[in-house]
Amino acid sequence: MERVFSNTRCTFSLLNLLLLFSSFSSLANAKTHNHDFVVQATKVKRLCETHNSITVNGQFPGPTLEVNDGDTLVIHVTNKARYNVTIHWHGVRQLTTAWADGPEFITQCPIRPGGSYTYRFTISGQQGTLWWHAHSSWLRATVYGAIIIHPQEGYSYPFPKPHRESLIILGEWWDANPIDVVREATRTGAAPNVSDAYTINGQPGDLYKCSSKDTIKVPVNPGETSLIRVINAALNQQLFFTIANHKLTVVGADASYVKPFTTKVLMLGPGQTTDVLMKADQPTGRYYIAARAYASAQGAPFDNTTTTAILEYKSATSKPIMPPLPAYNDTATATAFTTSFRSLRKPIVPTEIDHNLFITMGLGINQCPPKMRARNCQAPNGTRFTASMNNVSFVLPSNISILQAHHQGIPGVFTTDFPAKPSVTFDYTGNVSRSLWQPTRGTKVYKLKYGSRVQIVLQGTNIFTSENHPIHLHGYDFYILAEGFGNFNPKTDTSKFNLVDPPLRNTVSLPVKGWAVIRFVADNPGTWIMHCHLDVHIGWGLATVFVVEDGPGPMQKLEQPPPDLPVC
Repeated sequence: MERVFSNTRCTFSLLNLLLLFSSFSSLANAKTHNHDFVVQATKVKRLCETHNSITVNGQFPGPTLEVNDGDTLVIHVTNKARYNVTIHWHGVRQLTTAWADGPEFITQCPIRPGGSYTYRFTISGQQGTLWWHAHSSWLRATVYGAIIIHPQEGYSYPFPKPHRESLIILGEWWDANPIDVVREATRTGAAPNVSDAYTINGQPGDLYKCSSKDTIKVPVNPGETSLIRVINAALNQQLFFTIANHKLTVVGADASYVKPFTTKVLMLGPGQTTDVLMKADQPTGRYYIAARAYASAQGAPFDNTTTTAILEYKSATSKPIMPPLPAYNDTATATAFTTSFRSLRKPIVPTEIDHNLFITMGLGINQCPPKMRARNCQAPNGTRFTASMNNVSFVLPSNISILQAHHQGIPGVFTTDFPAKPSVTFDYTGNVSRSLWQPTRGTKVYKLKYGSRVQIVLQGTNIFTSENHPIHLHGYDFYILAEGFGNFNPKTDTSKFNLVDPPLRNTVSLPVKGWAVIRFVADNPGTWIMHCHLDVHIGWGLATVFVVEDGPGPMQKLEQPPPDLPVC
């Protein structure tokens, strides 16, 4: 056993040396990109109504950041809005630069109105599509944009060069101030109002009122192959995506290449990206690009509208063709898609495990205290909604970030007793006893030594209702070994693990009434939140934090905090 451990660690050391050599060889071509982000209120008209929406640089969606692997980004953010704000660079590894990760009260205090902060980080070993978004309250409803990462100069895609590239960012629009929507839900304890529209590149499309003239057009020439980068930036909804009469060949996801596979429909959870090749091989015409909800929570309200753009062949003037879309609750189609991913090349998957965690994830109900007013207890039966991991509903600090407290050794901000498994074993996806519906609250983290090999079984629960959860881990990519339905069975389900070519992702779709298993090596020091990327759920506490200690080497230690780090 000791020899296996040693060989595994030697393999990782060799990999690190190869990556280090590769990074040195690319330094000559690496560039530094400087950007100014001004967070501000901007008049945005959608669905016949004008709102003072929070944007970056007056753009909705915000600016696209385009870089090569190995480049450094320096982004100076000035907050001219009336809300606190942070920016998260979703999926960027942030190796030793956790101070730039962005989640509010996890790695930094928020940038207060009138304040500023400069994010500095380097793209390292990632190619494809990522994105950035606000990580404070519900500001990311309108504060988001794409990060496009090309191969290093002199290198090419692992597929034939496309004739053109297009970007599709799926979003969610409220005909209201999203901050007011979430604040009202927090006051009442009920679920927030669902959105009024979905959007493609900020526009709802032809099927909504007052929207047709601004419908997004995606041009193509007959016979061309396009690389289409699709991002789900919706706040609270998984989405099906398709293009009428065209096949999509998936070649990447979450800035990692995958073995190509062809499909007619994508399913993306919030936070996920998918890169596809599409050949314009249909008769000259106009074809709808369409997206609508994958709604897996039985009985829960959702926005059942459809957003569209138009794939437009050169010189075409015909009426657009509408594609069929899966039923809203088509879990079979969602599963067929999510289980098709394989890494393009054989990865080095950890086979020996130092930390084997089993984490339940789902909703919950808080009973209201006897003297609380009924208007503050509007979840079913006079309660308030909550959510938890391993029956712990995560509470953000309010006076200092977890990273600052960890780095400076400040006590009393968090505890290190997040449980590695549920305190009670139960039928997670069955009829759960009401005695288990109310979680405890706390700022509990899980500590990891540098280099630890971690496996996590993510287990959905049927408390109140079950649904698909997009689970995102900051600071890391992880291998998805398997997923399934029902309760995870370690005696039989381990035989389903893919240790040959599992996909590398930063956000995994945890199946409704099901489980998923991920693995990663804790090779990035800092404090990294793992949370559901449905923002309604992270607000209810569906999160935890991994505190990863420094390693022994100089490139394995958290950098010192920048001098302009915001104060609380």
